[in-house]
Amino acid sequence: MRVAIAGAGAVGRSIAAELVGGDHQVMLIEREATQFEPHTVEQAEWVLADACELASLEDAGVQLCDCVIAATGDDKVNLVVSLLAKTVFAVKRVVARVNDPSNEWLFTSAWGVDVAVSTPRVLAAMVEEAVSVGGLVQLLTLRQGQANLVEMTLPDDTPWAGRPVRDVKLPRDAALVTILRGGRVIVPQPDDPLEGGDELLFVASAQVEGEIRKALGH
Repeated sequence: MRVAIAGAGAVGRSIAAELVGGDHQVMLIEREATQFEPHTVEQAEWVLADACELASLEDAGVQLCDCVIAATGDDKVNLVVSLLAKTVFAVKRVVARVNDPSNEWLFTSAWGVDVAVSTPRVLAAMVEEAVSVGGLVQLLTLRQGQANLVEMTLPDDTPWAGRPVRDVKLPRDAALVTILRGGRVIVPQPDDPLEGGDELLFVASAQVEGEIRKALGH
């Protein structure tokens, strides 16, 4: 996959390093010369340019990218980059960083954003996930709020221990996609038994999250 990242600050460089490690082709676009440090992620292609300028994006070859990540520290810049990537260059996947949670409502398909990532929200979700047993924790919003990735940890004394996945009667707009058990990642099959301490990951619409809790006896 070819990925363009707008913003080569600490966040942009970290994302680039992770993607390069996954054998993806990565291009970092940075407009500030003081942040232009190719030695920090040597395997990535570096471009000194303003990602808000149409000509700069075209020269960089954004139209050839499978994904664009707007990762600057300025929400206005991230929105402009997202809009250009989606509407002008028809990039399939646009991910945008939200710096100020009060601006999160802007990061929708109207601005070309497929996935908005708010660091404060993600951090809060991680804290909740770490301390919550039996409750449902929202980890990530997908498709501009059409669905969420949510997590539930079964308590050690869960009545579901030993019962197969097929017995869980989930609502129509919810799917159990992964079970995390110890160091294992399990793609659940109908006959797989549940265990106390299992972390269950669901993709579900917000409207049915309460039904997931009821289905699992909480």
